[in-house]
Amino acid sequence: MDLSYGEAAEAFRAEVRAFLSSHWPPAADLRGADLKAFIRAFRAAATEAGYLYRAVPKRYGGSEQPVDVIKAQVIREEFARARAPMEVGGNGMNMTVPTLLEKGTDEQKELFIRRTVEGDYIWGQGYSEPGSGSDLASVRTKGELSADGSKWIINGQKIWTSQGMQSTHMFMLVRTEPDAPKHDGITYLLIDLNQPGVTRRPIRQMTGEQGDHTFCEFFFDNAETPVSWQVGERGQGWYVSRTTLKHERASIGSADGLGRQFAKLVELAKEVDRIGDPVIRDKLAQIEGFVLSHRYTSFRLFSCAAAGEDPGPVSLMMKLLLTEIGHEMALLAQELIGEHAFTEPAGAGGRGNRGPRGPEKWLDQIMGSLGNSIAGGASNIQRNIIGERGLGLPRDLAMSGER
Repeated sequence: MDLSYGEAAEAFRAEVRAFLSSHWPPAADLRGADLKAFIRAFRAAATEAGYLYRAVPKRYGGSEQPVDVIKAQVIREEFARARAPMEVGGNGMNMTVPTLLEKGTDEQKELFIRRTVEGDYIWGQGYSEPGSGSDLASVRTKGELSADGSKWIINGQKIWTSQGMQSTHMFMLVRTEPDAPKHDGITYLLIDLNQPGVTRRPIRQMTGEQGDHTFCEFFFDNAETPVSWQVGERGQGWYVSRTTLKHERASIGSADGLGRQFAKLVELAKEVDRIGDPVIRDKLAQIEGFVLSHRYTSFRLFSCAAAGEDPGPVSLMMKLLLTEIGHEMALLAQELIGEHAFTEPAGAGGRGNRGPRGPEKWLDQIMGSLGNSIAGGASNIQRNIIGERGLGLPRDLAMSGER
């Protein structure tokens, strides 16, 4: 099996390394400096060199490069090796910008994309509501036109918004056609969150976390947004929300993360002196088989993407498999840390835990593995997608609300 990227890719790797060696110093060199300003300047230089924001046109602050999954993977690997910052993360770059590039007006692109690329705008996702999670077509937050028809007036609630306390704006699904079929009565809106009609409140999680980087719920009481901030046609927000663009993406990164987590799990087994236990060893071997299978499947997907080929239904399975493998590792970690699994997480009591390698870190991973079965598409929904789109099975009427 040849896992090399080829001579051209390795030559490109040398270029990226040379850029990083001259533009990104070790963290120690940044002491006393304005780190935020330095990172902003670094990202600007990396974009100018064509390494970041490759899918974004230059007029909106990107580098406007042709799609090349191999170059994109080399960039990810070398930036990770140098511990250099990649693009601004979050919903803005992952969801808002791709949607605007495909469905937005010229005015919307000018208003929002560059400010998002540069990190000035932070976007919250306004999809989920109490009682409306996986079935987004059941959203009840209302949007009504103002008397002069220039604004949408919004009333309702959104929940589970990541980075909600930091968000400056939100993209949201709002019901504007109450009498239309549920998929056809929704409009996709952008809204400024810094206005009197918006109230945000952090959600305290079972780990005790509560703050700027955790979930938040929003309440809208006659909040306003211009009609010109509506993306796509009125009543077609469901279809706008499903917009996807062709990106230079591969799944090797998630496979690397699983590998690192498994290595930590082995270290934990050694630390608690359970590595010689045949039951533990058998379980570790089983998990490692899943981890390696996931990794080599990601190589296959990467190869298909580089060759412009369709990998088939397996591409639909990767998120579900990632979730399931992480859960298996969490269960074994829970057994290994023993009684420490019953202690209060550090975030809840503020005192931390005693035991092997600070078991509060493993507690976060254990609880996080449960959350991963919901985040980014619930596992049951993922199974339906695999069955219906990948295997051609009949639609699940119970999940679709038709039974």
